[in-house]
Amino acid sequence: MDIVIREANTEDAPLLAHLTRACWAGKVAATSSGHTESSEKVAEELSLGGGFILLVDEEPAGSVRWLPVDGETNTWEMRRMGILPAFRGEALSQHLLEAVIHQAQTSGVEELRLGVRTDQPRLVDLYTAYEFELAPELEYAHANPNEPMPHVMRRFLR
Repeated sequence: MDIVIREANTEDAPLLAHLTRACWAGKVAATSSGHTESSEKVAEELSLGGGFILLVDEEPAGSVRWLPVDGETNTWEMRRMGILPAFRGEALSQHLLEAVIHQAQTSGVEELRLGVRTDQPRLVDLYTAYEFELAPELEYAHANPNEPMPHVMRRFLR
């Protein structure tokens, strides 16, 4: 299995929107805004932050994005990480997670944050293994008002 992670650009927005919707189908609650991800929204987020596409044997298998947190120039929020069903069970999301951590470190970012939906508690263990900690004092900026507030996790990089 040949695994490559490449940085996404705005021309990849349709692919990332598709990957998000496909990765989240049947995995994340139907009320999540990830199911209606648009190319325009992805392009906007890529222009403000960045993203990676995970390729397995040259085939897109997953993706992740990040954005700077409003008002905090040295803090990024990871968003929309997912692996297509056909590629699950191979710990591929860890490659995306490690790529974002490395990108943040080389970019001088001091803190990474992410939101974990309350219906996906097993992800807390994954992120904890990568030195993220629950941060109940923080609110998730992109929370859906029709759903329970996600758990916010953070990792300090310095």
